[in-house]
Amino acid sequence: MGDIRRRSAVAIGLTGLVAPLALAFSAAPAQAASCTTQAGPYQKQVEKFLGRPVDGRQSTADCKAIQAFQNKHGITPAVGYAGSVTWGVMDLMNKQKAVGHNPNKDGKCPTNKGRIACVDLTLQLSWIQDGNKLVYGPVPVRTGRKGFATRTGLKKIYWRDINHVSSVYNVPMPYSQFFDGGQAFHSVNLSMWNPPGSHGCVNMTPTVAKKYWSLLKTGDDVYVYGRKPGT
Repeated sequence: MGDIRRRSAVAIGLTGLVAPLALAFSAAPAQAASCTTQAGPYQKQVEKFLGRPVDGRQSTADCKAIQAFQNKHGITPAVGYAGSVTWGVMDLMNKQKAVGHNPNKDGKCPTNKGRIACVDLTLQLSWIQDGNKLVYGPVPVRTGRKGFATRTGLKKIYWRDINHVSSVYNVPMPYSQFFDGGQAFHSVNLSMWNPPGSHGCVNMTPTVAKKYWSLLKTGDDVYVYGRKPGT
């Protein structure tokens, strides 16, 4: 299709967020002033995740630790409450970490396509493989939110634009590699675990997006499968 039509389709692309999985457990920025004294329904699970004493009771130290985590990953309201959204992010992190270096152990991403970029929506992970060989990853990604789901199926990278700017959202989308209409891999500068998600693109950290740019080319396959929690 012509440039005008292509750019129009690409414009539907998205924005998102950033932070490698290993950084999820590091120190968080300063927390907001207010802090709840109420224990949440996931108090014990959150306490365990954060390395706090697991007693199911909210303490000032518990609240500050939860609040710091919320601020780091853009979870609102950041009042230190151990609710479903906060625990959902932590639970996803645990599941991502458990994958280790074998993201395609169930064989859901095709191994007969040569080099291919895989996206597991359920675990919010992506990697590049070549047959049965893992080339890069897995890395946490941020995919489409409810109403803007990243579309599943086998696709191909059809256009790359290293300095793309979305004409719909008027935001930069560095290292864009488009594979389905306006949906693309591209870098963002926020946490990968910031809810609720992108407008359909597969958001990556700048480091990961640059690596994908160097490893992939126009015509390479992309396979998206699963379902993002909450969509």
